[in-house]
Amino acid sequence: MIDDGTGLFTIGELARATGLTVRTIRYWSDVDALPPVTRSEGGYRLYDAASVARLELIRTLRELGLGLDDVRRVLAGGTTVAEVAATHVAALDAQIRSLKVTRAVLSTVARRGSTAEEMTLMNKLARLSATERKHIIDHFMEETFQGLDTADPDIRTRMRFAVADLPEDPTPEQVDAWVELAELMRNPDFRRRMRRTVEFNAADRGPEVPAGTSLWFMSRLVQLAGEALEQGVAPESPRAAEVLDGLLGNADRAAVLERMESATHVELARFRELTALVRGTGPLPAHAEEFAWVVAALRARPER
Repeated sequence: MIDDGTGLFTIGELARATGLTVRTIRYWSDVDALPPVTRSEGGYRLYDAASVARLELIRTLRELGLGLDDVRRVLAGGTTVAEVAATHVAALDAQIRSLKVTRAVLSTVARRGSTAEEMTLMNKLARLSATERKHIIDHFMEETFQGLDTADPDIRTRMRFAVADLPEDPTPEQVDAWVELAELMRNPDFRRRMRRTVEFNAADRGPEVPAGTSLWFMSRLVQLAGEALEQGVAPESPRAAEVLDGLLGNADRAAVLERMESATHVELARFRELTALVRGTGPLPAHAEEFAWVVAALRARPER
């Protein structure tokens, strides 16, 4: 405080009182965040006790990451500290999510020993914004399921739930799975294969098909094929023909084989694994051995 009885401070005195540098205080004064209350006869800027409190508030806001424009708006009463803080919380949340994805990508690259090209691709796919990732999923859904909703109004909802987006705090394994899943969904051959499988499922759910028919068939298939496996029945044996008769009756064996091959394709199995990994849930039972046994039995005798 200058010794003239006014209770005013020079910049140097403010610096000593607050621990801030003269250069910093002068800069904040130059940009009108801390205007002087008056000037001395020699033209030096002078500040009062309220300026000290204002200076402490500026320092706090700056340490919290607020820009000078936001600081000036708070000081001018154009907004409140709470409002500015809420805005910065949202911005920090977005930065944190991005950093978590970056960390997961780098962890995956380090674990896999990825090349520079692989790292670039992984980083590009994993760091897609939520909107861009949603666009990939929506485009996959539209091309794969267009026109099939009428067979079962719930079919798109169930599949959209199954197709997972990258979580906000992904593990390296989830980043790995998302990158592979995104590439799979963008593959035209896979989309055609998925559409064919959905067409089979949609046919099972038409208005003339009794409710639960498809689930009953799959449950029966798993049961009978599982029993055959336990008993050591070879798919090409006469006993296998009896199992197929009990399962399929008079159904077109060639059509059933086509459907089974579609549903058990390795890419579809991988798709289910990847979506489970990205969602962070355990995969549903695949009954791969049971389905493989039925496919082998059908291939051995495609016609009754």
